[in-house]
Amino acid sequence: MKAVAYVNFTINAFQTRLAYRNAVWAGIFGDLVFIFARIAIWISVYGATSGATVDGFTLPDMVTYALLAGPVLYWDFSRLVNEVGEAVQTGDVTVFLLKPLYYPAYLLAAHFGHFAFKLLLIVLPIGLVVWLTYGLVPPASPFHGLAFLAFWALSFAVLFTLATLAGLLAFWLMTVFALEWFLMSLMTLLSGGLVPLWLFPDWLAAVAGHLPFAWVSYYPAAVYLGKFDAGQTLLYFGIGLSWLLALLAGLGWLWSRARDRLVVQGG
Repeated sequence: MKAVAYVNFTINAFQTRLAYRNAVWAGIFGDLVFIFARIAIWISVYGATSGATVDGFTLPDMVTYALLAGPVLYWDFSRLVNEVGEAVQTGDVTVFLLKPLYYPAYLLAAHFGHFAFKLLLIVLPIGLVVWLTYGLVPPASPFHGLAFLAFWALSFAVLFTLATLAGLLAFWLMTVFALEWFLMSLMTLLSGGLVPLWLFPDWLAAVAGHLPFAWVSYYPAAVYLGKFDAGQTLLYFGIGLSWLLALLAGLGWLWSRARDRLVVQGG
């Protein structure tokens, strides 16, 4: 029965977003402007030279990277952070202590619905426009294509866990505004969403490449383009999976502390 309830949370979140059709068009337009701006940067970097490469990657490679590392892999994690913070501030989170549900699992189910909505109704149309306008490159190999799907799932799980951890800190700080911006800043700099890590200074790439943020955008997109061979791909997937397990353990611990704090404050 619990599994059915979580599935219903996912469907309800998807249908709720679908009800606001103007928001769909606004989302498509906003993300389209964003992705075209990123592509324009790479066009200026590569110039008009046909077949030019930077660190072994061509302009079509970087157009594909911009799409994958941006709209494809990113979803609106600020929605999750703000939802948790608002639930804490209003006290609505107490409802989940009265139900046979695990609050982080509920958040996962609901925001998977948001993710599916963005993928189907915003990302796919944007991808089609980019493909027709600039062209996109296929995966470097069938192996890299399948590996990308695995890294994509890992990317969603890592970003969800990071956002939920940030949101749960509202139990102590009573606000998530600063946390949202802090997490967004870290993601912008260290995830490789804007600039791939192979273009970073060596010392910064070494640091960022071992932090969990890199598994959100950089590693999935880099794997798709064939930056790593099979052995390296499996190694980095294992490291990312280890990060996910550590983050999930931290999430479980933090939720248990937050729940105890809520019970104590509420009597």
